[in-house]
Amino acid sequence: MVKTDKVLDAKGLACPMPIVKTKKAVNDIQPGEVLEIQATDKGSTADLKAWAEKGGHQYLGTTEEGGILKHYLRKSTIDEEKAETNYSVLITNEELKVKLEKNEDIVLLDVREEAEYLFNHIPGALSIPLGELEDRLHELDKESQIFVVCRTGSRSDLASQKLTEKGFTNVTNVVPGMSEWHGPTETVN
Repeated sequence: MVKTDKVLDAKGLACPMPIVKTKKAVNDIQPGEVLEIQATDKGSTADLKAWAEKGGHQYLGTTEEGGILKHYLRKSTIDEEKAETNYSVLITNEELKVKLEKNEDIVLLDVREEAEYLFNHIPGALSIPLGELEDRLHELDKESQIFVVCRTGSRSDLASQKLTEKGFTNVTNVVPGMSEWHGPTETVN
């Protein structure tokens, strides 16, 4: 089950109404929050995906239960689009991919929200959303080689800084992150 911040009922509505209602609902949620849109219009999948990408929001995916499509969108933040980074220890997606292919002994920490992780993540990645990191530090070994990934390198930058502040000695931020990851991925069913 995907954790969402708001549910929008667009069942029984035909194009363009699911998009019209989604635009209004997205305005009512905070950046980073996840919106679930429930629809019955089969065309809503392509419509919502295209609208989200055009508007700078993140289309996470769609599930179907009993003829009802559940679309998941994450409202992006301006900071994510800029992908500002301050943490100086960086690795590219390609360099990370090589380390994973060599089966190096590393911890891959995915700090995106649970819904983002469920729909698409790198195999073997540990999911600890940035907002939960402080409370879940005990799940990580301070001596491990930790590579932190998010969607654009922005949240992973913040997580890398926080881990270093808490005494983790071998932390690397992965940029640009999942938005441009071309290696293997998994989905949690």
